[in-house]
Amino acid sequence: MTEFEILLNECKNAVERFVRFKLLSKPDAEDILQETYLTAFQKFDTLADKSHFKAWIISIARNKCNDYYRRKAKSVDVSIDELTEQPLTASRYGYVEQHDVYDTLESLSENDKQIIDLFYIQGYTQSEIAQRLDIPIGTVKSRLYTARNNFKRLYLPDTIYRKVDENMKKLPEFMPEYTITKLDKEPFSVKWEELMGWFIVPKLGEKLNWAIYDFPKRNRTEYDEMQVIGKAEIHGIEGVEITAKQYAPMDCNKTDNDKIAERTFIAQLTDTHCRFLAESHISGGVKKCYTFLDGDDFIPNWGFGENNCGNEVNLFAKGDIIRNGSEITVADKPFLLDVVGRYEVKIGGKVYDTICVMDIETYDGGVVSEQYLDKNGRTILWRRFNRNDWAKERYKKNWTEILPKNERITVNGEVYVHWYDCITDYIL
Repeated sequence: MTEFEILLNECKNAVERFVRFKLLSKPDAEDILQETYLTAFQKFDTLADKSHFKAWIISIARNKCNDYYRRKAKSVDVSIDELTEQPLTASRYGYVEQHDVYDTLESLSENDKQIIDLFYIQGYTQSEIAQRLDIPIGTVKSRLYTARNNFKRLYLPDTIYRKVDENMKKLPEFMPEYTITKLDKEPFSVKWEELMGWFIVPKLGEKLNWAIYDFPKRNRTEYDEMQVIGKAEIHGIEGVEITAKQYAPMDCNKTDNDKIAERTFIAQLTDTHCRFLAESHISGGVKKCYTFLDGDDFIPNWGFGENNCGNEVNLFAKGDIIRNGSEITVADKPFLLDVVGRYEVKIGGKVYDTICVMDIETYDGGVVSEQYLDKNGRTILWRRFNRNDWAKERYKKNWTEILPKNERITVNGEVYVHWYDCITDYIL
């Protein structure tokens, strides 16, 4: 057996359970599994650390499932089997409760309700509907088109997100204008105590709100509320418990409630490092809990550093990452996170003296971030860049094609394209 076959056999049951849980249709699940295995086989050589095979192939399966639901949502494929046999059904925004679907159907006109019932629920073909209603097939197609649009318009009304919008007013709807200017000064050292990627300091009494802004539109998408609620201990290691509410979460962050994703973290801050110890959320009606001892189920998403030691708190320029304008040169070593210079950031009418900390593909292969920290070690601005071919199988294009007007940088000659930014209420 090849190395790929050996590794696949070791985790095949887990992959199958994952896909069959995500997809309601057994034939569709089998198709997605075959697509997953084929993609994994074709991309196997790109997996640098084969010990991460399980997490890697499950991430492929997750993307395949997400693609499946996107394709399905485009036709508003409402199946009576899914509505009656499952507590949740799929929509273009993830999973939603069934009564939303039924309420929407009931609110349609009699003509729209009739055509959707015949085509989607009773399963008649367009030709059969034409015969039953004694109308031309062209009229059937026209009525279906109108009914689909009316369903979509009513199915996701503004009122669904009213609560989300009320909470999201705490940060601006659009990214404030900003400028970043390189300073001819030595970068300062700083104590950075924030939880990597989530911006909150894991200390008692801390609260934080932050948001994601898509570019080039600069519109706010996901909005997060975080709070440290008390002390906690996991596997004999003491830390703090943090709650996180993610309003209008990105696809990768969605849980059972696609409007508000709720998570709990346990994190530890020491004099030298800050790290995640555990994460939990509700999925499929079941509370999922992952700790630093869970290996591939935890490390790829939440771990950082050798043996999950976490990110360093005491930051200073090491010379592992060298930046010259938009050109970045990096050392050949793991866990590349380094101070690359001192910058003045003007944002929202305020001016900040900052250092720029760059993270080179430690979170995800093909992803680079810039994080501008002030002398208090707090984030003023966080920016994400995707390698030109990042997730190309999913998005079907290079990022220079998807976002042709967005800023670009190069890392060891590879092109990376700016995708989105994050700011917190610390700068308000």
